Amino acid sequence: MRKIFVIVLLLLGAGLCFGQSQKVGKKDLKKLAGFMAGEFSSEEQSKADSSFFHIKLRMKPIWTDKKDGFWFYVEQAAADSENKPYRQRVYHLYKQDEKTIVSKVYEINGAENYIGGWQDAAKLKNLSKDTLVDRQGCAIFLHKNTDDTFSGATPGKECLSNLRGATYATSEVTIYKDKLISWDRGWNAEDKQVWGAVKSGYIFIKSKNF
Repeated sequence: MRKIFVIVLLLLGAGLCFGQSQKVGKKDLKKLAGFMAGEFSSEEQSKADSSFFHIKLRMKPIWTDKKDGFWFYVEQAAADSENKPYRQRVYHLYKQDEKTIVSKVYEINGAENYIGGWQDAAKLKNLSKDTLVDRQGCAIFLHKNTDDTFSGATPGKECLSNLRGATYATSEVTIYKDKLISWDRGWNAEDKQVWGAVKSGYIFIKSKNF
């Protein structure tokens, strides 16, 4: 019963959030891209709560001449092993309709060849669409809120995952001008969480604009 109650609350919360979403135009897409482009760290949160790790997140704009939205090379690593990122992705940010911005997620073939590309453009020289693998079901659908932030999530159980016994993963994010809150979790076939933060999402403070 408690689980059902919690799910209902979450759905109501999501409904309220999306119900208040604003219309988005080209300027909003550009603004969101500016919020995302940069270097972020969860150091402050990790010092306040030891259940969170100190993570570095970099989102570097790439292919800036393309007219189909904004593209980013993304690298995420523990602060004590930045040269061994545990996640490398390419994000494609584009406007889907008058109230929705999509952040489409791609894996990278030969990702090890691009480590550090956020600070060394030469490493990204050979990165092309041909090296990308669409993570179907893992796109995040973002909406503009009344407070000029953007928030969204992956749809249902569509983002498949086999990491640490998971069958699917969910991602929820809220993006501010100077920070972002990201909550990635993996769930098994019984809808029990098997990886990811338990208490809440990671709070990444922006330290540098790209």
